[in-house]
Amino acid sequence: MQKLCMAANKLFKLPQHPFNLSNEGKKTYAEWQYEKGMDTIKFYLKYTDVNEMFKDRTVLDIGCGAGGKTVFYASQGVRKIVGVEILEKYRKEAEKLAEKYKLGDKFEFVCADASNTPFGDETFDTIIMNDAMEHVDQPEMVLEECYRILKKNGRLYLNFPPYNHPYGAHLSDAIGMPWVHVFFSEKTLIGTYKNLVRDLPDGKDRIEFRIGKKPDGTEYFSYINKMTIKRYKKILENSRFKCAYYSEEPLRGFLKYPAKLPFFKEFLVKMVVCVLEK
Repeated sequence: MQKLCMAANKLFKLPQHPFNLSNEGKKTYAEWQYEKGMDTIKFYLKYTDVNEMFKDRTVLDIGCGAGGKTVFYASQGVRKIVGVEILEKYRKEAEKLAEKYKLGDKFEFVCADASNTPFGDETFDTIIMNDAMEHVDQPEMVLEECYRILKKNGRLYLNFPPYNHPYGAHLSDAIGMPWVHVFFSEKTLIGTYKNLVRDLPDGKDRIEFRIGKKPDGTEYFSYINKMTIKRYKKILENSRFKCAYYSEEPLRGFLKYPAKLPFFKEFLVKMVVCVLEK
C-alpha cells in the first residue's frame, strides 16, 4: 500500500508549506506566520472586529509556533501578548521577529503545556486558539484551563480544521493528495511520510515532530488528536463557556449546503469557528 500511496501522491502538487519555504531559503516559519496573521482571524471578523479582539487587551495566543502570528497580533494595539508553545526551539525565532518589528516590549514567549499554564486566574482579556485544538493531547483540559485564566466576560477565539478536511492529517509538507488519510491507513501514511522527508535537511526533525510511539512500540501521528466536528461539539457542550458565535465554513461556496449535512460536513468544512465567552 505504501507504493500505491507514493504513486498517488505524485499526481498532486504540494500546497505551499512553511517548512518547505524555510528549507528553500524563501522565508522563515515566523515570517510566514506574520504574513498570514490577518488570515488567521478573518473568520472571527464576521462577528467582531480587530479592536474588540486586541485593542488595549492582555492577550494569550495558544500554539504560537514560531510566534509570527502572535507578533502580528501585537501590532494591532495590544497592551501585552503572550505566545504559548510547547516546543522551546521556537523561542529565539519568535523573539527575533518581535524585535524586528519593535514589539519586543509587548511580546513574551512562554514554553508550556496549554492544559497546565503558569498563569494566574483571570489573567487575560482575550485568548486565541488558531489551528491548535486539533493538536492538543487533552482538549477538555485545555478549555478548562482557558476558562480559568480568562477574565470574566473575556473571550476565547477558537478555530480548527476538522480531521476529515482534505488536509486534516497535516501532512501537506510532503503529501499533497487531498483526503489521503481517508484512503490509506495510518501505518501506510507513516511509512510514506518518512520516505518522503527523511533526506530533507530537517527530515529528522519533521519525523520526530509528527510521529510518536505508544507504550507497546506502535508508531502513530502524535501531533494531532483527530478532532472531528462531532467530537468538538460534545467537548464544547460539557465546557463552562457560553458560545457567542459558531460557524462551520465550507471548503467552497458552492458546497455551502452539502456542508450542512451531518455526515458530509466532516469532509466539506474547512474551518470550525467559535467565539466563546466566560
